[in-house]
Amino acid sequence: MAKNIATRATRSVIALTSRTFFLNVVNFLGAFALTIFLSPKDFGIFIITSTIVDILTYFSDIGLAGALIQKKKKLKKSEISATFTIQMGLVLFLIVVAFIFRYQIKDFYELDQIGLVLLYALLLSFFLSSLKTIPSVLSERKLRFNNIVIPQVIEALAFNSIIVVLAWQGFGVKSYIWAVLARALSGTIAIYILVPWKPSLSFNFKAVKGLLNFGIPFQANSLIAVFKDRVSLLILAKIIGVGGMGILGWAEKWANLPLRYFLDSMVKVSFPLFSRLQHDLEKAKQALEQSVHFITVMVFPSLAGAYLLMPQIIDIIPKYSKWEPGLSTFNLFLISAAIASVSTFLTNFLTAIGKVKTTMGLMFMWATLTLTLYPLFAYKFGYHGVAIASITVALTSIVPYLMVRKIVKVDLFRPIAIPLLASLVMLAVLSPILPNFKPGLVKLIGTIISGGVIYGAILYILDGKRLSLQIRKFIAYAKQ
Repeated sequence: MAKNIATRATRSVIALTSRTFFLNVVNFLGAFALTIFLSPKDFGIFIITSTIVDILTYFSDIGLAGALIQKKKKLKKSEISATFTIQMGLVLFLIVVAFIFRYQIKDFYELDQIGLVLLYALLLSFFLSSLKTIPSVLSERKLRFNNIVIPQVIEALAFNSIIVVLAWQGFGVKSYIWAVLARALSGTIAIYILVPWKPSLSFNFKAVKGLLNFGIPFQANSLIAVFKDRVSLLILAKIIGVGGMGILGWAEKWANLPLRYFLDSMVKVSFPLFSRLQHDLEKAKQALEQSVHFITVMVFPSLAGAYLLMPQIIDIIPKYSKWEPGLSTFNLFLISAAIASVSTFLTNFLTAIGKVKTTMGLMFMWATLTLTLYPLFAYKFGYHGVAIASITVALTSIVPYLMVRKIVKVDLFRPIAIPLLASLVMLAVLSPILPNFKPGLVKLIGTIISGGVIYGAILYILDGKRLSLQIRKFIAYAKQ
């Protein structure tokens, strides 16, 4: 059974990585174009309004979707229908609440009328996107991530093609309005074509009672997370202003880009994988160690490379100097991203094996620190202080590591040590050399090639045998 799960997980990683490669290329090109055409203030307006809708999204679920994924037994139709009914009821209620308080939101953040219309568009897209929950759950349970990734690719194409053209034509914030609607509509249609589930409304408390035992603590984690990650943004927006939010959003987005490509795919697969292996903690431990090793091999050099490349990008791209004030903030976010690439798997592991209350305690700790330190540091040091606070909070990730160690004697030193060492050596070699070269495309390409060669050589010398073994296993599982 474990071998079959590993085979399906491997295929899922391949499917996710290959398809998300295209997805991330599209999103990267679109986001990069927007940073040229739009101002920091435009970005700030979108961050504020989309954050409000993100908060509503978290409140639109009471953990039933996560409980459906985690459930060991076969799902019943009554459970699926009841989950859909409850979710849609919550979605409509939250949209009405947001609409009632729309003018208070507009005045509090000093948004213009276009910003308010953008909020309306995001609320409509929120409703459409909520229709995708059940088809996504059914696909995740079967580790059929193609059904999730393909709609995401379609959404990315719709969103980025529309917003880039409109931004290029000078539409500013209006570009977001049409783009978010096209993204939501196209993605919803696509997933229902791939997963032809017929929505049905019904409610049976007995059908969801068992799911709530897992779902409520699970969603409590999500609600704590929304205070940590989203409510904190709304507080920061009032402290550092719309333009400051644009700079902060730019720095955090690009610093976390390696996580979005490599980490998100692995996390999608690791949660159901760890859940299926919870009966055999030794195999689950091995899966955790291999997951951390794989992600650090990819993420650490990417973050180191980003540190070397971003100053060059600011120098050579027209209209990009407006982001230079956020460069030091970007560099600090790279550090917290490196820590997150490891800690995410630890909390994911705890949740997957049923330790939901434990992860809820961790999330409460992080939320408290975030809501305390982020505003304090932002008030003292502006958006730069937010990045300092993010590192401070990230360092507390030693706590989930110690908790996992109490359950299973996992060793994360070896999976992390060699990729970290190779990345640091790459930085140490290139950092003093690069200032001697004239800024330009040749220098940029040369940095990428030389950095890759240095990192790859060190990795091969120190960890070549282990990597070769993991690659052979990976290929073997993929072929089965």
